[in-house]
Amino acid sequence: MNKKILAVLVMAAAAGLGLALSQHYFGAAKTTVPALVMQTANVIAEPRALPAFSLQSAGGTLTAENLKGSWTLVFIGFSHCPDICPTTLTELAQAQAIWAKSGISNKPKLLFLSIDPERDTPEALAEYAAFFNKDTITATAPEPQLTEFTRALGLVYMKVPQGDTYTMDHSATLVLLNPNAEFAGIIRPPLKPQAIAQDLLNLSKNPL
Repeated sequence: MNKKILAVLVMAAAAGLGLALSQHYFGAAKTTVPALVMQTANVIAEPRALPAFSLQSAGGTLTAENLKGSWTLVFIGFSHCPDICPTTLTELAQAQAIWAKSGISNKPKLLFLSIDPERDTPEALAEYAAFFNKDTITATAPEPQLTEFTRALGLVYMKVPQGDTYTMDHSATLVLLNPNAEFAGIIRPPLKPQAIAQDLLNLSKNPL
């Protein structure tokens, strides 16, 4: 019982951190880019540069340079996730299908970042994500780099013991990175694939 109480308290603190970060960047009112009308994305007027990061992907090292040139959605999760992750990746695959047919050269990207490097090797993670959409970029990182990067995005996660194994509790919010690989906004659940697809296409076609 004490372990369960501790887990609840830690998750409450994590949720509080996420809320505080969200309020810090977005304030009490939604701050959107005036020139574009967003259906579901919350885009901040002044993007924030991220600390330098180096992630591990099946194709090698992934840095900010690899994400520059197009808008990127970042979703954190793990391949052993029983519900939220496969559901979210299925929904985002619908948006990715629309992007693929858009014909634009700077089509948006999806980065699926595993917060379970202990079980998710870069190769296994890439194979898992490809089941939903082959265009998904995947990466992970060892600690403490992983925590540092996710915190810079305003996202949190926690390992939770579960019998002889464990699961991972994590933020379900999506983070938007602009073509300069800067923090530029968020998309909160419930997710609307069609709206997400259109918002990202509008952003891609209309440089800010």
